[in-house]
Amino acid sequence: MQSWRNAFQKRLSQEVSTAGVTLARFLYASPLAALYLYLLYRFIPAPSPPLSFDFARLILLASLAQIAATALMIMLFRLRNYAIGVGLAKSEAVIAAGLGAVFFSAPLSWVAWSGVLVGALAVWLLSNPGPLRSISWKTLLIGLSSGLCFALTVLWVREASLMLGLPFLISAAWVLLSVILTQTLILLAWILLREPHTLKALWFRPKLTLAISFFSALGSVGWFTAMSLESVALVKTLGQIEVLFTLLISAQWFRERLKPRDVWGIGLIVLGALLVILA
Repeated sequence: MQSWRNAFQKRLSQEVSTAGVTLARFLYASPLAALYLYLLYRFIPAPSPPLSFDFARLILLASLAQIAATALMIMLFRLRNYAIGVGLAKSEAVIAAGLGAVFFSAPLSWVAWSGVLVGALAVWLLSNPGPLRSISWKTLLIGLSSGLCFALTVLWVREASLMLGLPFLISAAWVLLSVILTQTLILLAWILLREPHTLKALWFRPKLTLAISFFSALGSVGWFTAMSLESVALVKTLGQIEVLFTLLISAQWFRERLKPRDVWGIGLIVLGALLVILA
């Protein structure tokens, strides 16, 4: 789901501003998330969520971090091709593992740190299209920043979900709806103030905008639910399977050709993820 969402975002980014493409991710996702939560309550008896200031703070932090991560990833699409942009943003897995070890009392074994180092090498390869000595620092910094923001998003999402203490499906659905609504309001306010013409641009591209929101909502249901069950490092590293789908979409839909160096880099990202899971 996420691979297709990213593919549609790349296509929309050729016609709409970064803020507009980011808004497309959330614009129609709120009704889908609300419908999903309603259906869950029809089949799973559960009380209303115990909302608090701490929960609201985590939702706001996660919302802002994901908006920033998405905007940075769209900037990557404009710097390099689709597969490489997503590959760089996938540094979130190793960043999340490192942050979990430092701030969430989850120390890593030597196998896990090997995965972190392999992932770092992969990001370095992906950011450097030319000779080894001519690294693209701009691509590297944007990619790592996107990965960092995505990692912070999932860490805060997991904390918010566990805070509710409800059945994991219900907790994940409440967090998902809260985050999407917050993001939609923030982005709508920003666009209305800074670039109102962007709303018109999205209005005239309804199918593409709806497709982005639809696949984003389905992908987020998977992410948020999984993070209510398992640690962020495990969820995000397993989610690296997205890179393989991305390669297929990149080759078949966008007709983009990857250099051997790019394939090695994306392959190393998957290897780094597997090492973290094995650890």
